[in-house]
Formats: sequence, structure tokens, C-alpha cells
Amino acid sequence: MNASTQACDPDGHVDVTPNWTCPFCSLLCDGFRVETEQSGLRLVGSDCSKAVQGLADFGPATASAMPSVDGRPVTADMALDAAVGRLAACRMPLFGGLATDVAGMRQLYRLANATGAILDHARGDALMHALRALQDRGQVFSTLAEIRNRADLVVCIGTDAVGNFPEFFRRCAPVDDAGFARRTVFVGVDAPAGLAGEVAQIAPEGDLFDAVAMLAALVDGRRVPGADTALADLAQALRAARYCVVVWEPGRLPAQGALIAEALLRIVMSLNRSTRAGAFILGGADGLQTANAVTTWLSGLPLRTRVGPLGLDHDPLQYATARLLAGNDVDLLLWVASFGTKLPPPSTALPRIVLGHPRLASACAGEGTVFFPVATPGINSAGHLFRADGVVTLPLRILRDDGLPTVADIAKALEARLALRRLATEGQP
Repeated sequence: MNASTQACDPDGHVDVTPNWTCPFCSLLCDGFRVETEQSGLRLVGSDCSKAVQGLADFGPATASAMPSVDGRPVTADMALDAAVGRLAACRMPLFGGLATDVAGMRQLYRLANATGAILDHARGDALMHALRALQDRGQVFSTLAEIRNRADLVVCIGTDAVGNFPEFFRRCAPVDDAGFARRTVFVGVDAPAGLAGEVAQIAPEGDLFDAVAMLAALVDGRRVPGADTALADLAQALRAARYCVVVWEPGRLPAQGALIAEALLRIVMSLNRSTRAGAFILGGADGLQTANAVTTWLSGLPLRTRVGPLGLDHDPLQYATARLLAGNDVDLLLWVASFGTKLPPPSTALPRIVLGHPRLASACAGEGTVFFPVATPGINSAGHLFRADGVVTLPLRILRDDGLPTVADIAKALEARLALRRLATEGQP
């Protein structure tokens, strides 16, 4: 039993306290409870669609999952031996998915270093939109607390914020004694219903590239013939705000979205010459923020980096998962998806090693695949994740023990067996 306090009512329900930290989006909301029932887990205190859908993946039969090799159930030792044999035979593996917590990512990095693997998250394309702007120009970030306590103007560019992060506006709603009225403006999208304060939406002509470029020019005070009147008014409001926050979502940007990211950065930096402004990036789901942070700690470089005894090589374009698989540039895929069933491994003729949610077993039943069912941080294992704003790492408490190993457990066992295999090979005449 975990360290959290549990109490059963006469119907067999269990309320878990202290408050649960939800791992199913990068806001990591920690003000809800989860009630365990015979049929599974039920959210209490919110109707957040991400949390409800995430919990739905955890029914009563989770613990019955077994490892498999080529679709055949096997013991854990047999699966480890099969996986190590494939790792030892490959020359350039790709470690993809990477949907895990801090401990899991630390062990995956060690295993990648031992095998010369490339590291890329399942949501790596979205990460690169923000990361390339950060690498080129730097960024000025805001936090959930700063939005809540200071922001009198929030401008959402190309995102309604709540589609993928349902609790965002609740998390950063002004406190009662904030002393300011907030205005929220949506550019290029419809405003969601039910927001407090003044709400407006702008539907500029052209695409998002055009709209953001025009807004950046107007904020800079440049003369723009034929400028969109609504964007001109927004630029004036941005300059007049006490503290404005520009919210955007890398996952919703089109191809070459890094150009939009740089324009948004230019807006924020220009505003900071005369007022206070920051950017808030809605991203980092499925452990993306955590995977990138851990990789950067341990290597000094972000994801889409190859690590190994011969050094480091970072390439944000060439080391994209889709490009590597399409070009047959790697010879093994190790895929990690511990948070649910939404990230099945890509279909490929390459050998696959999958560390995934137990309900991914059916997607990993084909020839050439070694599958390990693993625990989910915040559900059936403890752990830590980085929040979307990158300023805190929150602990995740276990709700129930299904007897499943963690990603860190499997990665550590693979590394140890691989080292023993290589020692034995080197000792042969």
C-alpha cells in the first residue's frame, strides 16, 4: 500500500488523499481526488476531459498483462533476454515515444548512451517549433502563478487553450484580491464559452503567419499600409497593458511553425522595452517537457540528439522520428508510452522494443516486437514530472499497486544485462 491515506466507505469506494496530481497533461493539476471502484478509477472534483479519458484506460485487469516476444506471452526474464539480444545486434537505434517520468528518462538516457541511440519524443515536431526559437533568440517565459496574479491581458494566438488543456483558465484565473480586470483575446480561433472577464476574438485575413507578422510590426510601431484594424487595436492594447501574456500551442502550429514562434517572441521582447510581457507555451504533454529537461541536464543538448561513447550529435531535422523511420536510417526502435493508449508505436519493419501501457499489448503483438507492460506514473507507480511552465517538478503519488515494473526498472535491467553480455563477449577468445 502506498504512503497516502485511504479510507473505504460501505460501498467499497476508496477516496485517496492527499490531493491527486494528474499526469495526463502538462498542467499537472493537483487539486482533484480519484475514487477507486470495482470497474476502475473515477475523477472527483473536476470534469476535465483529459483526466477522465486518461483514467478510463485503467480498469480492473491492468495487472494481468504479461511481457511478450513476437506476440507470444513470456516471462520477464525471457523478454529481457530477447530485448538485449536485439539491442546488442543494432548499430544505430532510435529511442522514441519517451512518454515517461524523470526516473524513467534518466535510465533511458543511460541505456541510450550505452547503445549510441538517438532520442526523440513522440511530440518532437511540436517541441522543435519552440526549441528552435529558443536556440536562435532566447525566450521570455511566464508562469501559471504570474498569469494568475499579474496578467491583465491574455492573448491566445491560434489556440483556444482549453482544447488540449481543459483546466488552463481555471488554473490561471485572477485571484480575488488581484486588483485588476482581465481581458482575454483569441486570435484566429473561436473563444471558448464560459470565460470570466472581457473576452474578444479576432479573425484576421490570411493565415496565422500573416496575422502574427502584422501584429509584430504593429507592436514595434512600424507603419503597415492596409493593416487589419482589429490587429492594430490589439497592438495598442498590448502596449498599454500592465502585464500581458501571449499564449500559444506548438502542437497546433503548421509546418515551419518555428517562424511563427520567432514572431511571437519578437512581440514579447518588443513589449518588454516599455511594459511587462511574457509568453506561455501550452505543450509538454506525455512527458515531453520532462524528457527534454532530463536529456538537457545529462547531455547539455535537447532531444533529437544522438548520445554515445563517441560523443553527442544534435540535429533537429535529421533526427525526427518520422524521417528516420521513412529513410531506414536506424536499425531498431525502442518505443516508450507509459501514460496511456494514445501513443501506439509506429508501424515499421524494424525490430521493436516497446515499454508501454498494458492495453498497448494488442498493438505490439506482431513479429519482431518485444513488449513490456509498464506502470503509469501517478497511477500505479510514483514519480516526478515537469510542469508546462518548466519552473517546478511535481511528485506523483501511486494510487494503486498493480505489480507492474516502471520504465526505469526495465531500462535499468536492460542496461545491466547488456553490460554483462558485452563483458562475456569481450572475454571470449
